[in-house]
Amino acid sequence: MKLKDFNLLLLLMLSAFSMLAQQQISGTITNLQGATLENVGVYDKTSGLLTKSDANGVFTFETDKATLMLTFFNYEYQVLEQTINTSNQQDIKITLSPLAETTLSEVEITVRKAKLFSLKQLNDVEGTAIYAGKKTEVVLMGQSMANLASNNARQIYSQVSGLNIYQNDDAGLQLNIGGRGLDPNRTASFNTRQNGYDISADVLGYPESYYTPAAEGLEEVQIIRGAASLQYGTQFGGLVNFKMKEPNAFKPFELITRNTVGSNGLYTNFTSASGTKNKLSYYAFFNYKKGDGFRDNSNFESKNVFVHIGYQLNELTKLSGEVTYLRYLAKQAGGLNDQQFEDDPYQSNRERNWFQVDWLLYNLKLSHKFSENTNFTFNAFGLDANRTALGFRDRRTDLADPGGARDLISSDFSNYGFETRLLSKYKVFDKHATFLIGGKFYKANNSYSQGPGSAGSDPDFNSAINDFPFYATQSEYDNPNLNIAVFGENIFYVTNKFSITPGFRFEYIKTESQGARQTFNFDGAGNPIDAGVAFQDLENQRSFALLGLGISYKPLKSLELYGNISENYRSITFGDLNIVNPSNAVDPNLRDETGFTLDLGARGNINELVSYDANVFGLVYNDRIGLIDATIPPVNSVGKLRVNVGDARIFGVESLIDFNLKKILSLSDKFRANYFVNSSFVSSEYTSTNFENTSSDVRVGNKVEFIPDVNIKTGLQLGYGNFLSNVQYTYLSSQFTDAGNDPGGDNLNSIVGVIPAYDVLDVSMSYKYKQFKLEAGVNNLLDTAYFTRRATGYPGPGIIPSANRNFYATLEVKF
Repeated sequence: MKLKDFNLLLLLMLSAFSMLAQQQISGTITNLQGATLENVGVYDKTSGLLTKSDANGVFTFETDKATLMLTFFNYEYQVLEQTINTSNQQDIKITLSPLAETTLSEVEITVRKAKLFSLKQLNDVEGTAIYAGKKTEVVLMGQSMANLASNNARQIYSQVSGLNIYQNDDAGLQLNIGGRGLDPNRTASFNTRQNGYDISADVLGYPESYYTPAAEGLEEVQIIRGAASLQYGTQFGGLVNFKMKEPNAFKPFELITRNTVGSNGLYTNFTSASGTKNKLSYYAFFNYKKGDGFRDNSNFESKNVFVHIGYQLNELTKLSGEVTYLRYLAKQAGGLNDQQFEDDPYQSNRERNWFQVDWLLYNLKLSHKFSENTNFTFNAFGLDANRTALGFRDRRTDLADPGGARDLISSDFSNYGFETRLLSKYKVFDKHATFLIGGKFYKANNSYSQGPGSAGSDPDFNSAINDFPFYATQSEYDNPNLNIAVFGENIFYVTNKFSITPGFRFEYIKTESQGARQTFNFDGAGNPIDAGVAFQDLENQRSFALLGLGISYKPLKSLELYGNISENYRSITFGDLNIVNPSNAVDPNLRDETGFTLDLGARGNINELVSYDANVFGLVYNDRIGLIDATIPPVNSVGKLRVNVGDARIFGVESLIDFNLKKILSLSDKFRANYFVNSSFVSSEYTSTNFENTSSDVRVGNKVEFIPDVNIKTGLQLGYGNFLSNVQYTYLSSQFTDAGNDPGGDNLNSIVGVIPAYDVLDVSMSYKYKQFKLEAGVNNLLDTAYFTRRATGYPGPGIIPSANRNFYATLEVKF
């Protein structure tokens, strides 16, 4: 679809709707220190909720009344009532005072601050971003009853529809989420950000997230599905943005410390400091984790530091900076084949496998308000990081480690960039509109090496090329990438209830790979007889435009109908081409993936009794990359080959319904009771393949991998006073892991096959007394033995079991 088509569509729709002349009322809400306040409800006593303030404290609504009695409400501030004469007040300044907690009982404070639901949607405009017509989900971490100390993704994202989650460690060192047929491995199919800036290894060249922010330091997690490709990048999954906690605006110093103990020697400490003094604000934390793991050969230790400093230069301008550092070392138990898993799902015969991450992120952000209607942000960011894997990873997982040289893979990631955004509200034909224009520059210079590691069993990540003369050299590559993007969206409010949002993104991508790789010659039995070197010098430049359109219709306060369609694109990575994997080979002629995403849905809140979001979605994938059976040179043995399999089509229904039982049952304010059902039902198939007439099992009509047909999560939360409890049940039906729909069971190569259906039950509870809070729970209460992942490389290859029943207890103290 071309831009002129959007213009034609816009003119037709503008001419089709009558424009109701109403008075616009707008204003800004701040606290006593002058900081703007988000999500303050603006109520009219007769009409109810009119709007909420956005991230800049701005609220806007329309009315035909001459006089309004407005109420401004937020759980952490005193209620303010103000009479407004609409004929002479169009720009209102509202200042809210904090709650005087000394006049309230602890129970009253708890009830007042409690949110009715644990998930919300983003407003049409938040800061310098547009979300109108998009499927958005925001996890409110303050309402979560999850095991935050171990970043338990199954619990944290329990109300986000349709997510498929790899669950293979009990510390939450890495987040592995997918959905709608996207590979969950290290969340590589989403654009992952922290406070709005990139945190993955390399957005284009290696878009995997080895760093996952500590859940105890998060305010919320924002997830925007496929239509996020226009504003945030080309990934099919959309955006995952981790929003960190903000500085305490009412104290110069606040200290919170949380200590957790759990099964398998788990110990974590999370200590944060926060405060505001005049124009300076800060938030910082240190997070330490260690444990023995739930399998042999699987201990870990992690250290994570985060520092945020903000300075309010004046009423219109704010400058902030952030630094994040993570370092962890993990011993990896390796993968299993199907028979090994049946015999003992927690066994391990890999005693020399290690993985280490060293991650440094930095960010500088400038926010400026040119006027009440125009905001500007400039975000500069960078990454200096390394990940190193060391061990024996033969595809025959039942073979014992013979000793000798281990495979050593090391990647260094050095990238930087900036993103700038300008958002302005204006009028067209006397109706409101919001315009966003932005640009991004991103440059990476990453290096990769693979060769022999030491013959010992300790985590020695130094090259051992001199100790093993059989290796002529080790594989070494430089992978510089350059990305320049321009994007824009515009909300046109055709009426006060109906809006359309066209958008575009123009991308220029240049990826390169220069280096040499180790090669081997084999005898007839497949044994290496000598080594050599193959040189590589590749460059791939491309430029293209992505287009999209969103629609929102709000006929009632309790109902919004939304829809969007957006083009998507995913660049192949030279990481795919460079790494030599004994479990599978890679087609050197891999092509980029293209396609589009469609969402149509309804969401709303019915008198605070029920919150709901139900939608149908479609995802069309062209040249989808996957694994197939093939003859692998140079040994000419049958194995798995990573190729562009063909075109795929994925359709599904997603829904979340959350019942506020307290209000439905008319319980007293001391109670809290919610019950939710989150479900996803998906149908998928390959509509064409590049291997239909070959010996491969890939056929038209095969199911797309990483898609359970049924995905259900449901939970009940009950509380009285300062006590809360939560029970959650998770069920996923079986799913394939390759395009050929291999049923698995092959003990020679267990990297593909069915992931059987599984269900898990979790229980958690908390109690708060003054400045103390105690949390405890049992994950996998029924001690189900299951797995969610068949790894093609580290931490396998093979089946990676999920954690057995485990306990935890956390004590929080606030000073």
